[in-house]
Amino acid sequence: MTTTKKELLLRRAVDCRVSRISPADTNKFAMLVDPLADRTPFVSAVEIFEVGGRTPPHFHATAHEMFYVLSGTGRCRCDDGSVHEIAQGDTLVLPPGREHVIENTGAERLYCLTVMVPNEGFAEMIRNGQPMALDQTDRAVIAGSGTPRPSPSGSSPARPA
Repeated sequence: MTTTKKELLLRRAVDCRVSRISPADTNKFAMLVDPLADRTPFVSAVEIFEVGGRTPPHFHATAHEMFYVLSGTGRCRCDDGSVHEIAQGDTLVLPPGREHVIENTGAERLYCLTVMVPNEGFAEMIRNGQPMALDQTDRAVIAGSGTPRPSPSGSSPARPA
């Protein structure tokens, strides 16, 4: 029996492709794992939302999408009318077919580690987007040296509001 050793992937934040899917978007992506280049079944990125930024309403036909909040506060609005407040340390997983909007509700940028399985064309949209750059704050948060943020007062993170 022969086995093939798979290559591991190590990518530094400074080496990530950074782009905005559309010029009018208020969020950008630092792609950590690119399934097209890295031959993985998933895509992973740090999604950075400007103050007041949000995604357009959308859903994924076959993919699960996970958001882990690295810094900031936000909200997820779903097509069933539910609203979920999110803050640093929270994990949100959206199943296939669930229409949603993620929005930054804080006074500073919202940073989320985003993972989509399977890719479902997400990496292609990021790759084909407008090239962007990370600033000093972005690099600090991605590197884990950003300033911790408190949970939204009076809310229970990731629970219906």
